[in-house]
Amino acid sequence: MELRQMEVVVAVAEEGGFTAAARRLNVVQSAVSGTVRALEKELGVRLFERTTHRVTLTSAGAAFVPAARHALRAVESARAAADEARGHLRGVLTVGTMQGVWLGLGRALAELRAEHPGLTVRLRQAAVADIRTALRDGSVDVAVVAFDRQQRRGLEVRSLAREEMILAAAPGRVFERDDTVTFAEAAGMPFVDFAPGWAIRAAVDRSFRAAAVERAPVFEVNDIVAAAELVQHDLGVCVMPESIAARFPGLALRRFAGRAPRWDVAVVRPGGDPAPAVAALLRHLT
Repeated sequence: MELRQMEVVVAVAEEGGFTAAARRLNVVQSAVSGTVRALEKELGVRLFERTTHRVTLTSAGAAFVPAARHALRAVESARAAADEARGHLRGVLTVGTMQGVWLGLGRALAELRAEHPGLTVRLRQAAVADIRTALRDGSVDVAVVAFDRQQRRGLEVRSLAREEMILAAAPGRVFERDDTVTFAEAAGMPFVDFAPGWAIRAAVDRSFRAAAVERAPVFEVNDIVAAAELVQHDLGVCVMPESIAARFPGLALRRFAGRAPRWDVAVVRPGGDPAPAVAALLRHLT
C-alpha cells in the first residue's frame, strides 16, 4: 500500500466523488478511479459504493479512511519535524473555525505565513459539532471555536476570550429601559435566531431556559450578515456576541438585566504533543 493510494481514497471520501477528488489532486478522473480500484483489489474489499448520482463509503471504507488520515498526518508531521529542524515548515495546516469567530486569527495566520512561507493553510468553516468531529478524525488540525464544556472533553483547550452576549435591535425599536433588556421583554419581540448547531444558538437557548422564558423565532438564519440585515430592517431582534455586533454600527445594543449568555472562544486541538505547524500557530495566537 502506498501513501498516494491513501491520499486518493481520503480525497474521494472528503470531496464526495471521483471528479471532485481529481480536481483537488490535479489529476484526471481515470487516475483516481484506477488508484481506488487497485487498492480495493489489494485489500480485498470495496471502499466505496458507486451509484449514478453519488459515491459513499462502505463499512470497510468508513473504517479505512480515519486510519489513512492518521497515517498521512504522521508522515506530514515527520516531514514537518525535519523542516522545523532547518527552521522552515512546509505542508498543509487545516484550521477549523465558525462563522463570526475570527478573534485575532487573521493576524496570527499572517505572522505564521511570514515566518513559514512554504506552509499552506486551509480554513474550514463549519458548525461546532462538525468541527469537533473533524478534530477527532484528524481532518482538522486545530480550531478557533466556542465550545461548551461537554464539547471540550478529550481535547486540549486554551481560552482566548470570554464575553457577554447582548441584544441587537434596530435603532427605532422601543424598549422599556434605555440600556438594558430582560429575557421576558426580548422574548416578546420578533426574534431572529441562528440555526440549531451554532454555538451562539446553544448559548442563547441555555440562558433563556435558565431564565424560564420561552421565545419563538420568526427568522432562523445561518449567516451573521443576514441576521444583522434582518435586525437593521427592524424585522426582529437578535442575541449575538458583543464583538460581532460591534461590526455592524447600524444596530442598537442592549445588555441583559439578568445573567447574560456567555461567549467563550478557545483554541482547541487533539490531545498529545502538537504537530510543528500547530505549535507554530499556537505561538501566534494570544
